[in-house]
Amino acid sequence: MADPHHLTHLDPPSAPTAAGLPRPEYPRPQVVRDRWLNLNGQWGFEVDAGDSGLERGLRERPLSGSITVPFAPESELSGVENTDFLEAVWYRREVTVPADWTDVAGEDTHVLLHFGAVDHDATVWVDGTEVVRHRGGFSPFTADLFGLAAPGDTVTVVVRARDPRDARQARGKQATWYANTHCQYTRTTGIWQTVWLEPVAGVHLRRPRVTPHVASSAFDVVLPLSANRAGHTVTATLTDERGVVATAGARADVDLAPSLRVVVPEDRVRLWAPEDPHLYGLRVELRDGAGELVDAVDSYAGLRSVAIDGRAVKINGRAVFQRLVLDQGYWPESLMTAPSDAALVRDIELGLEAGFNGARLHQKVFEERFLFHADRLGYLVWGEFGDWGVSGQGRVGHNQQPTASFTTQWLEVLERDHSHPSIIGWCPLNETHQNLHDRLTVLDDVTRGMFLATKLADPSRPVVDASGYAHRVLETDVWDSHSYEQDPETFARDMAGLADGKPWENRRDDGATLSQPYRGQPYFVSEYGGIWWNPEAAAAAAGNDAAESWGYGQRVADEEAFHARFRGLTDVLLGDPLMFGYCYTQLTDVFQEQNGVYRFDRTEKLDVSRVREVQQQVAAVEEADRATA
Repeated sequence: MADPHHLTHLDPPSAPTAAGLPRPEYPRPQVVRDRWLNLNGQWGFEVDAGDSGLERGLRERPLSGSITVPFAPESELSGVENTDFLEAVWYRREVTVPADWTDVAGEDTHVLLHFGAVDHDATVWVDGTEVVRHRGGFSPFTADLFGLAAPGDTVTVVVRARDPRDARQARGKQATWYANTHCQYTRTTGIWQTVWLEPVAGVHLRRPRVTPHVASSAFDVVLPLSANRAGHTVTATLTDERGVVATAGARADVDLAPSLRVVVPEDRVRLWAPEDPHLYGLRVELRDGAGELVDAVDSYAGLRSVAIDGRAVKINGRAVFQRLVLDQGYWPESLMTAPSDAALVRDIELGLEAGFNGARLHQKVFEERFLFHADRLGYLVWGEFGDWGVSGQGRVGHNQQPTASFTTQWLEVLERDHSHPSIIGWCPLNETHQNLHDRLTVLDDVTRGMFLATKLADPSRPVVDASGYAHRVLETDVWDSHSYEQDPETFARDMAGLADGKPWENRRDDGATLSQPYRGQPYFVSEYGGIWWNPEAAAAAAGNDAAESWGYGQRVADEEAFHARFRGLTDVLLGDPLMFGYCYTQLTDVFQEQNGVYRFDRTEKLDVSRVREVQQQVAAVEEADRATA
C-alpha cells in the first residue's frame, strides 16, 4: 500500500552526504524535521576485551579497526563479525556539522546527536567532553551538543558501549552462553540503530504525544517544550487528501506541555482499521510573539479506539479477532538490525500473506520504522520489552532479579511509541517464571511498577502485566498463557476450562500456580504452535545426519502433517467465543529454531496459502459480535 500523497513529507530523502550509506532512510517518521544528517557508515572501532579502554587511552587515540554503523559487530554486515563475548567496544568518528544550519536559530542553534539504540550501557564524548550516559539496549537517547558543536564545526564523537557477560540486564533473545541454543541467538553489542544529527532552536518542540478519541472524533495532542518564552504559541493542523481538516492552537508561554484537542468534522471522519489504515497528516508549529516560525515537525495520526467489553477486546467498537504471529526481528546477515528498510516492510507483507493481521514484537523493541510501516499497512502490534536476561541468579522463589533500569527503559519506549495507531496493546514482561509465595520479591515490585508506569503513560490501551507466566498483578487488563501442546485434541481439552472461568495457565512443574487468580479478563493464547518443521533438516535426520534443528514438541514427519496440526490447533482457538485472539510461533525460522512459517532468509518452506486459508475463517467472537450488531 502506497503512502497517501499528503503524507509523503513524512519520509524525507537522506541528505546528499548520506548517499550510498547503509540504512539511509529517516529514522523517526512520526517527528520529522527537514534538516538532518545521517551518521551511518564507517566509524573507527576497537574491541575492549577487559573493559580497560578508558585507562588505556582509547578515548583519545584513533582506534585499531573499523565498522559499518548501524550494524552490530557480531553481524556480517558490520564487517567485523566477531561473535565472541564483547565486554566493551569503542567507536570513533569525526563529524562536520553543516554550516548552513546557522539559519535555524543563529547562535542559539542546538545540534542534537541521536542514537536509535546502543546495547547495552553507552557513554558518549564529543571532543573529550562527556555528553550523555545511557543504560539499556532497546531505547533511544539524545545528547544536546550546544556549546560543543555549532554549525560549521568539525568534532570527534567517541562512543563506548559496555555489554558485560554476567550482568543482570535486559537482553531479549541474546544468548548468555557462547553458542546459539534453543530459542536464544547471537548477541548484539554496541550501536545497532541509526545515528544522526539535527538542528533545533534553544526553545523547541519535543516529541508530540497524540491520543485518538473515536467517541468524540478528536485527537488530544500534547506538545512538550524544551522551555517557555513570552508570546510563543503552538498550533496543530490535521490534514487528509482533501486538504486541511481542522486546526487547534494554544499559548506556549505558560504550560511546559501545552495540550490541544483537534476535533475532526463529521464529514471528514475516517477510522484507522486493519482493512483501511487511514492516516491523517499532522503538522505542529511553534511560533514567537511576532508570528515567526521557531520550530515545526510533521507527523501523522490514526483515529482508532481499543476497548474491553467483557472478555472481548474491540477495535473501533467491534470485535476483531487478533490473528497474531510471533516476530523475533532477526536477520541472518544483520541480527537485530534490519538489513534494509525494505526488509522491515517485507516481514509485515509476509505476515499478511500468511493470513495474520498483526504480530507480537517479541523480546525486542523494534526500530520505529517498523511501526511506521505497520501504521501504513494496517498491521496490529503488541509492543513488548526484551526483558530476558535476569533468570537463575537468586534462590528458589527469588530467581528473577530485574533491575530499576527495566522501568526506566520501558518508559523511554512508551514515550517513543505512544502515538503509533498500529499498537493495540502493551506487554512489558514475558515468561517471568518464578514461584508465587507470600513474600514480596524484586520481580513483584518491578512487575507492578512496569504495569503502573504503562497505565499512567498510556491509559488508552490494554496492558498484560507479563505474557505467559506469573500474572502477579491482580488487575491486569488481559490474561494469557503460552501452550506448545502439539496434539489438537489435548490442546482442546486444555483450553475448555475458559468457559468455566478456569483458563489454561502456565504452572510450575509440580502443578502449583505461578499467578494471582484469574478474574474474568479478556483471554488469549499469546504463544502456541511452534510446529517444528524444516524439510532440509527432516531429510538430513532421516539419513542420520547431525543436522542442527530445534522446535517445540515432536517434529512433524512431512508438510502435510504440518498443515493438519496447524489447522487442528488453530481451529480450537478460532472456535472459542471467549477467546479474543492468538499468537502463533513464529513468522520465520531464527538460526537453529526452525519452527517458522518461512525460512530464516524469508523464502517459503511450505504452502503459505494453506496457512492463510485456515486463518480466514470467521472466528467465534467475530460471529457473535456480528449477530448482536
